[in-house]
Amino acid sequence: MIPVILSGGSGSRLWPLSRKQYPKQFLALTGKDTLFQQTIKRLQFDGMQAPVLVCNKEHRFIVQEQLKTQQLTTQALLLEPFGRNTAPAVAIAAMKLVGEGRDDLLLILPADHVIDDQQAFQNALKVATTAAEKGEMVLFGIPASRPETGYGYIKSVADDELPEGVVRVERFVEKPDEARAREFVASGEYFWNSGMFLFRASRFLEELKVHDADIYDTCLLALERSKIEGDQITIDAATFACCPDNSIDYTVMEKTTRACVVPLNAGWNDVGSWSSIWDVHNKDENGNVIKGDVVVHDSHNCLVHGNGKLVSIIGLEDIVVVETKDAMMIAHKDRVQDVKKVVNQLDAQGRSETQNHCQVYRPWGSYDSVDMGGRFQVKRITVNPGATLSLQMHHHRAEHWIVVSGTAEVTCDDKVFLLTENQSTYIPMTAVHRLSNPGKIPLEIIEVQSGGYLGEDDIERFEDVYGRSDVAARALATN
Repeated sequence: MIPVILSGGSGSRLWPLSRKQYPKQFLALTGKDTLFQQTIKRLQFDGMQAPVLVCNKEHRFIVQEQLKTQQLTTQALLLEPFGRNTAPAVAIAAMKLVGEGRDDLLLILPADHVIDDQQAFQNALKVATTAAEKGEMVLFGIPASRPETGYGYIKSVADDELPEGVVRVERFVEKPDEARAREFVASGEYFWNSGMFLFRASRFLEELKVHDADIYDTCLLALERSKIEGDQITIDAATFACCPDNSIDYTVMEKTTRACVVPLNAGWNDVGSWSSIWDVHNKDENGNVIKGDVVVHDSHNCLVHGNGKLVSIIGLEDIVVVETKDAMMIAHKDRVQDVKKVVNQLDAQGRSETQNHCQVYRPWGSYDSVDMGGRFQVKRITVNPGATLSLQMHHHRAEHWIVVSGTAEVTCDDKVFLLTENQSTYIPMTAVHRLSNPGKIPLEIIEVQSGGYLGEDDIERFEDVYGRSDVAARALATN
C-alpha cells in the first residue's frame, strides 16, 4: 500500500495564522508536530510504504525542512505549479506508479487532518483493504454525530455483496443547512465525507478515463512533459494549466457504481475552521482554549490565540480571537466559516497579509519584517548553517547588514570576507552581493534597506543554489 499525501491546500479558513505561502498543514496547531508531520508519522507501521507527496512548488522547501527535522522519508515529491484540486493530483501520482509497474493500493490522505485514535485508524484500514482488493472504491466516512453544516454528507445503504463492515454509497449530499443536517444525524444513515480514500491505482485511472477523459488525457500529457530530478517531479505548468479543476468526489466517486464507505471512528477532525481548533483542544474550567500571553475575565467557551502581544478578553462568550504580528481576527464561533470571505476581500484589495506572515520562510532560512517607512525597511534575517542566498543585485536600494550572532560570509562585487558578532557592512546600490552562513549555528543579521524603491521585485539574480529562476524571484519576497 502506498500513501498519497495531498498537501496543496491554502487553509484560508484558519487565517490569519494560515497564509497561502505557509498554510495550515505546516503549522503545529494541535501539538508539537505540524499537521503535515503528524500525517506522515501516522503511517509508520508494517505494510505501509513511504508516501508520495503532492504539494505546491512554492512549498517544496517547507516540505523538505519539515521532513528533515523529523527524519521522515518519502519515495516521491510531485510539485504542482498551482492547484487543480484533488482529482488531477491523484491522477498524476497514480499514472507515475502504474507507469513504473507498481499497481498498488493507494491510500489518499489530506495532509491537514487530525486522527486521535491510531489503532481505530489501522482497524478501519484493514476493513477497507478487503474491499479495495476486490475493486471497490473506498471512502472513509465519519459517522455524523452532530448537525455540522460545514461538511459534505454521504448517505449509505447496506449491500450484501460487500465485505463485513462496509456499506454502499447511495448518494452524496452537498453541505446542508442546519435543519437538513439534523435530519441526517437523526436517521443514522449518513456519514461526513472525510476526503480520505483507498483504491487500486489502475482502478482509479479506469474510472477517471470513463468519467472525465479531459482530466485523464491532460494529466497523462502533463506527466510526460514534467521535469524529473531524482525523486522530485516538477509538473509541466503549461499543460497542467489546461487541466479541469475538480475533486475526486465530483469526478469519480459520485459517478462510479463501485463507491463504498468504511466507517472511521478514530477522533477525526479536518481542523478546517477555528471552531474545529476549539473542539480538539483541552479547555479550562470555563470552556476556554487559550494559547499565548492571554488574560481572560468572566468569559466562556472562547478561543484566544495570542502570538506575541498581550491579549485580554472580558465578558465574552463563544468568541474566537486570533492575533498575529500583522493582523487580528475576531469572530463569533458560529461565523468562523466566513473567514474565507474576509480572505477573499483582502485578496481583491491586493493585501499581502493573506500571502505571508511578517516572518517569511525561505529555503535558506527566514526573514522577519521589523519596521518600514517611506524610504527604509528593517528586517531580521536568519540563515541556516551551510545555507546561502542567491548572488543578486538591487537597482534602487542599498543595504546595511549588522551581524547579531553567528558568522557571515559576505560577497560584495569582487570582495569576499567574513563578519562576526557586532560587525557590519554596507552593500551599495547595484553591487553584486551574496550572504552565506559558513558556520554550524544559525546566522542572524539585521538588514536595513534604504532607497527610493523597496519593492521585492527590485532584484536581479545571477546564481542560485536552489534552482529558482529570475522570473520566479520577482514573485518571491526576499531571497
